[in-house]
Amino acid sequence: MTNQTNKLRLNNSELWGGLIGLALGGFVIWSGMKLKLGTINDPGSGYVLFYTGILMCVFAGSIIVSALTEGGPTLASRWENVRWSKPLLLIGCLVAFSVALEPLGFLLSSIPLMLLLLRLIDPVRWTLAIPIAVLVPTGMWWVLKRLLLIQLPSGLFGIG
Repeated sequence: MTNQTNKLRLNNSELWGGLIGLALGGFVIWSGMKLKLGTINDPGSGYVLFYTGILMCVFAGSIIVSALTEGGPTLASRWENVRWSKPLLLIGCLVAFSVALEPLGFLLSSIPLMLLLLRLIDPVRWTLAIPIAVLVPTGMWWVLKRLLLIQLPSGLFGIG
């Protein structure tokens, strides 16, 4: 009897996550229906949105069922021993990247971002961090700009 009441706690974090996911999926379904579904041969603008919302509700429902049958951790236990330094540092790096993207361009803003992420978030030695920080954004730039013909910001210097 005590095991059954343990599973039906109101502070079950998985139950609340599933309920929030269910509400979000319901909103996505409603938005898709508002945009008109169309048919499978002639889909409307809400067609994909509607079925994505259904899929979200199915996944959220499975999380709710799992939380009710197996229980889950409490909300407070999810926040114990949380270290906020790295998430806040990551948010700061992404804000700086978004500010620098337009004036500096894709390459000159993404290379320092990669270097910061590789050195500060999960430290990698310099001999590995520098080549990765240069080659990955350059490769992404080539694929996006040359192969897929997507226009990227070139910035003040016209690089990238």
